Amino acid sequence: MISHASYGVEPWCLREKELKLDVLPQSESVFALSNGHVGWRGNLDEGEPHGLPGSYLNGLHEVHPLPYAEAGYGYPESGHTVINVTNGKIIRLLVDDEPFDLRYGRLVAHERVLDLRTGLLRRTCEWTSPAGRTVRVRSTRLVSFTQRAVAAVAFEVEAVDSQVRVVVQSELVANEQLPTAPRDPRAAAVLESPLEAEEHFTSGNRLRLVHRTRRSGLRIAAAADHKVSGPDETRTSSESGDDIARVTVTSTLEPGRKLRLEKFVAYGWSGTRSLPAVSDQVDAALAAADDTGWSGLVNEQRAYMDSFWSRADVEVDGDEEVQQAVRFALFHVLQAGARAEQRALPSKGLTGSGYDGHAFWDTEMFVLPLLTYTSPGAVAEALRWRHSTLPAARERATQLGLQGAAFPWRTIEGSEGSAYWPAGTAAFHINADIADAVVRYVSATGDEQFARDTAVELLVETARLWRSLGHHDVHGAFHIDGVTGPDEYSAVADDNTYTNLMARNNLLAAADIVEGHPEQAVALGVDEEESAAWRDAAEAVNVPYNDDLGVHEQHAGFTRHQHWDFAATRPDHYPLMLHFPYFDLYRKQVIKQADLVLAMYTCPAFFDEEHLARNFAYYEPITVRDSSLSACVQAVIAARVGHLDLAYDYLVETAVLDLEDLENNTRDGLHIASLAGTWLALVAGFGGMRHSEDTLAFTPRLPERLRRLAFNVQMLGRCLRVEVHATAVTYTLLVGPSLTIGHYGESITLTPKEPRSREIPPVKPYPAPDQPPHRRPNAHH
Repeated sequence: MISHASYGVEPWCLREKELKLDVLPQSESVFALSNGHVGWRGNLDEGEPHGLPGSYLNGLHEVHPLPYAEAGYGYPESGHTVINVTNGKIIRLLVDDEPFDLRYGRLVAHERVLDLRTGLLRRTCEWTSPAGRTVRVRSTRLVSFTQRAVAAVAFEVEAVDSQVRVVVQSELVANEQLPTAPRDPRAAAVLESPLEAEEHFTSGNRLRLVHRTRRSGLRIAAAADHKVSGPDETRTSSESGDDIARVTVTSTLEPGRKLRLEKFVAYGWSGTRSLPAVSDQVDAALAAADDTGWSGLVNEQRAYMDSFWSRADVEVDGDEEVQQAVRFALFHVLQAGARAEQRALPSKGLTGSGYDGHAFWDTEMFVLPLLTYTSPGAVAEALRWRHSTLPAARERATQLGLQGAAFPWRTIEGSEGSAYWPAGTAAFHINADIADAVVRYVSATGDEQFARDTAVELLVETARLWRSLGHHDVHGAFHIDGVTGPDEYSAVADDNTYTNLMARNNLLAAADIVEGHPEQAVALGVDEEESAAWRDAAEAVNVPYNDDLGVHEQHAGFTRHQHWDFAATRPDHYPLMLHFPYFDLYRKQVIKQADLVLAMYTCPAFFDEEHLARNFAYYEPITVRDSSLSACVQAVIAARVGHLDLAYDYLVETAVLDLEDLENNTRDGLHIASLAGTWLALVAGFGGMRHSEDTLAFTPRLPERLRRLAFNVQMLGRCLRVEVHATAVTYTLLVGPSLTIGHYGESITLTPKEPRSREIPPVKPYPAPDQPPHRRPNAHH
């Protein structure tokens, strides 16, 4: 989209200079606003035209059956899908009885701006009706970071060249008609009219609708209040029905005169609270918003964003598009997690209904690392949500004949939602991914209360799964067989290297934390024998290796598989999963996404420099990147082994994935993990950041096309600034007591406000690796 003529490249905003209906669904995703609890897609105020109407509440879902041609033991019986809840965005306008519809009349000018500094979406347009009446419409929209249940719109209409009679209809609408889902397994299931009316209410300018979902039985309330200013003869009225509540404002405007409507919307939902309780909840949230007022909400939003950018901003000199893209990414990742508060972080955030609104392992491995070093409070809440789902994970483990907890591959509320077990149930690495996020958060924050209340139990129960899932062979080696690693083109394999190394970390972390928290260990029934068994398994984990090739295997026997016939694979046959049977993919050397390469990023201590380079060179030519999670990982490792231009190309692919709609499904919502991957590629790739135990270390180096990279990292209550140039890097401790970091193996102790600079050693050259035909990342310029 940023290469579309309607879009510009600016460092602090995304600006759409004219309305283009051919990219309207994509624009609704990129202009979406959210706080992690409430999400509003960037639909036009008047509601139509639209690509996909979308108003979401995190965790609110409907249940639907999962049909199977052949039933099997342990198959999930029901699926869960995020639903479009009551729409509070709609503000319709009639101009002398002509509906304000941009498909009719003449659109003189139209601009939308997502302001990344303030967290506001602004729209300005000038429109001449079919009858020749011209009006100017301005709106500003926000979803509040400070008042979790609240979203708001300021809407203004102005007569331009003649007197006009205007009618503004501000609505709450439930059970909106949705477009038919495309034939794409990534698209959300469409459930028609999922909400049953329970209450509708109006009083003056206040509206309220209460519904329940038909199957899951969740209750949702939405309420709105309005402040109207305009000419003296302006009148208002209200009405409501089962699925609609409306305030109507009528006025006559002389040229230059304006009618202004400030709309405050509050949402609440619950699976347990009564109708009066949920109604009171949204009324109370609305009262707080009314008291704050529009200008107060705007000021609170700006203050929140100022605080965020002061600790999270990434500065990039040399590529304006990457600079815009990384700030766009940071903003949307913040929106996904800021106020989720013990709810999942869906893979699309609250920007669309793609993947049915499910959360996957990418939350812990891509999104939470960014938030750990920028907004750690959001990480604690996300992991507390995982902790709250432990009962379901324990039940799933028992069903599978295992000990501990088996966390779901995809879920909304904690139960397994994948109907395809080789890519779902068998992907046990989700347990180790959660453990990795737990260890990182505790190490980066020193949050001892979280360690006691949440971390110990999560690490213990995930470790118990590995000990029961794996086994020692006659030589003492510990194997984990029949699992699926991150690469979904290789399923049900033995000794997946990523899974085994991450399980090793998980087992050791569990053994360490129970030693430090003996009371919690006793309460969980952990004794010295069990802890010792974890350490034994960890130290004996088998990591497959091909001595002839001198490379680590993605899983046992992978390098003896037949090679994929890339020469016979047409460019339009990607992604392969939509054109070839999984059976064929599973038995060939072809990789959907970084797997062994991901292990080199997450477990760097296990791989020396030579193996990093050899492994990367082996796996590059067979990795097709049919997953949005791959390019950022390949960028990190490419940078680490010195392929800086290739790393840069992977960075760009990650950065513009949604802005350029590279996967042709941005219409369904943004790829939050890939957005986070933009930060990973810059900070862990070109910034060279590594976090081991309680220490940060850096091996920075820049590609020729970037002149400077600067970023901040939060660590143990400190704020560290890293500024990388072509030949040198400067480390500055901005906030907090002294901090010791690593720079290319050198230990540096930083004291506040005293910058320390170091030279960047030259890159050791390795032969440039190949990529699969048609799958080399596109050169940026």
